Amino acid sequence: MTMIPKKPTNDSPADAGRRRLLSWLSGFGLFGSGIIAVLANLVFIKPRATYGQPNKFAIGKPGDFPAGARISLDTRRVCIVREGDKLAAISTTCTHLGCIVSVAETGFACPCHGSHYDQDGYVTSGPAPKALAWYQVTLAPNGDLVVDKDNEVDAGTYLKV
Repeated sequence: MTMIPKKPTNDSPADAGRRRLLSWLSGFGLFGSGIIAVLANLVFIKPRATYGQPNKFAIGKPGDFPAGARISLDTRRVCIVREGDKLAAISTTCTHLGCIVSVAETGFACPCHGSHYDQDGYVTSGPAPKALAWYQVTLAPNGDLVVDKDNEVDAGTYLKV
C-alpha cells in the first residue's frame, strides 16, 4: 500500500486572517440577503392599491340640482333627490342581487328580476328583501355637496340647503 504524501501547508498568519475575514463577509452577506428577502416578502404581501371608487365623493353644488329633480349617477350608484330646499342620496343598487335600478318619476325599478321601489326606496313588489339605502349628504366648506356611502342614514333624512 502506497501512501500519497500530503501537500505541505504554508498557512501564514496573513492567510488565516484573510480566510477569517472572507468567511465573516460571506456570513454577513448571507444574513443581509436573508433579511432583505424577508422584508421584500412583507412589502409584497401588503397591497399598495385600493380597488373601486372611493365611498366619499363630491357631486357638485346645490344649484346643479333643480327642485323636483331625481338625477341618477350610475357610475356612483346613487340617485340625488331634491325636493324644494332639501337634498338626499338614495342607493341605486338593488337589494336583491346588486343590479343597478332605473330611476323613474314613480320610484325605482330593477331590470334584472323585477323588484319595484317607491320614491323613497321602499320595496313595493318583487324579490328584493329590503329598501334601498339612503346615504349621508353634507355640505363641504367650498360649497360642494358630498355623499358618504359609508354612512347610511334613515330613509327620509334630507340635507337642508
